[in-house]
Amino acid sequence: MTTAATDATSQEQPAAGCRLVEPADAAELARELAAAASAGLAVVPRGGGTKSDWANAPPRADMILSTRRLDRVLEHAAGDMTATVEAGCTIADLQKLLALRGQRLAIDPLWEARATVGGVLATNDNGTLRGAYGGLRDLIIGVTVALADGTLARSGGKVVKNVAGYDLPKLMVGAFGTLGVITRATFRLHPLPQATRTFAFSSPTPQDAARLVLAVQDSTLAPAAVQFVATSAGKMTIAVRVEGSAGGIETAAERLHGLAARHGATSFDCAEDTWMEREQLWDGRDVICKATFLPSRIADVCGALRRCAGEWKLVAQAVGVGLLGIRPSQPHDIPATVSAIRRELEELGGSLVVLRCPPDVTERLDVWGDVGATLALMRRVKQQLDPGRVLNPGRFVGGI
Repeated sequence: MTTAATDATSQEQPAAGCRLVEPADAAELARELAAAASAGLAVVPRGGGTKSDWANAPPRADMILSTRRLDRVLEHAAGDMTATVEAGCTIADLQKLLALRGQRLAIDPLWEARATVGGVLATNDNGTLRGAYGGLRDLIIGVTVALADGTLARSGGKVVKNVAGYDLPKLMVGAFGTLGVITRATFRLHPLPQATRTFAFSSPTPQDAARLVLAVQDSTLAPAAVQFVATSAGKMTIAVRVEGSAGGIETAAERLHGLAARHGATSFDCAEDTWMEREQLWDGRDVICKATFLPSRIADVCGALRRCAGEWKLVAQAVGVGLLGIRPSQPHDIPATVSAIRRELEELGGSLVVLRCPPDVTERLDVWGDVGATLALMRRVKQQLDPGRVLNPGRFVGGI
């Protein structure tokens, strides 16, 4: 099968004649990889395609390897609170099945209805629950990966082949499919909460908002999620999700409103779609970045954005990870704007990675930024697992 316009990666069309391959199982996927490696082809793994335009575009794409047909939940051991699922299963479908036994995978990544388990792991898309339940590297406890030479390597359970010296689950999370193609994963689960409620507050200044966020985090409330939204227009809002029993949520409500009053914040009614702010950020913005920073520096980050970014919107979690949308007045301003923001965040102990931008901009901008001395180690790992540069060549940090 040849590719179509919808198979584009990083907003670029694949080369004419690029094959779209949709294996029925892990063994077939591994055979396709082995054949591609022998032929010297460049392979782009793909799940639901929701993040195909993130980061660098591979300079070559001879084959798109889809996990669409690997979509089964293989085991739900409710008593052990674990589940094993194939990489092509969507997050929404997985959550529906787990909910039948009162459980969930405690993540809420972008576009759950289309995003697949493999794609979410490859891009490390954790969502808003990370502060309470940990990130994907904490929740994944086993993985099966097809390596570039067609070897199936598995951690946990019955071993097909161990890759000595590597923690495969953690290594694959966030690697953008450059080290191997995830075919299945095993996760630890959590119970579904009895009840959930979201509280929202507005603050007059970034400093007030930052103090409230830190106060909530430092309290004994143990919120499931705390989200901070700031814009160049001066909007400063905080959303707090509380989970538990109905009585516990009412008690939390009283304490939250007390904290808000002490920090100059005003409460307002909101719906659960407050948590859709992350997805809405992508509408109409050509430049989306992932920003990390110390939670205590929220106000300083807002100050840096005011100085550098023009029109912007930041949707961040209290753990210090957020999505930043910017809209420079002219396309040619994008590299300079991103570089200025990155310098300011790095001075504050943070970082900035460009997830989406116009394709021509990547030629003038390092979307990943400088990762320092760790780049040499990352290159050695790539050389060990994919010496022929078969998988997503050039997509990751430093052209890996």
